[in-house]
Amino acid sequence: MTVQLTEAAAVEIKRVMEEQDREELKYVRVGVVGGGCSGFQYAFNFTGDYDTKADVLQEQHGVGVVVDKKSDLFLDGTTIDFYSGLDKRGFQFNNPNAVKSCGCGSSFSA
Repeated sequence: MTVQLTEAAAVEIKRVMEEQDREELKYVRVGVVGGGCSGFQYAFNFTGDYDTKADVLQEQHGVGVVVDKKSDLFLDGTTIDFYSGLDKRGFQFNNPNAVKSCGCGSSFSA
C-alpha cells in the first residue's frame, strides 16, 4: 500500500477510536470519491471490516489502514499527517498525485 500515516496521525486516530469505544471499529478506511470543488475528495472513516479482494490492509504505527484498490491509484505516495496548532487542527493529506487542490485541502484533481 502506498498511503503512509505519520506517527502524529496514528496517535490521533487511536485517540478517536478509543473515544468511540466501539470494538467493531478496527480500522481506518482511506479512499477517494468523486466530488468536492476540484473533482475528487478524500474519504476517511472508521470501519470494522475489509474485503481481501477489493482492499489492501496494512498496519502502521499500531493502526490498521484499509484502502480500496481503485483509490490506491490516486493515493500512491500520499502521507496523512495530523496538525494541531492555533490556526487549525485536523488531518492533512500530502498527495503527490494532486495536480490541483482546493483551498480547504479536502478535494483535488489528478
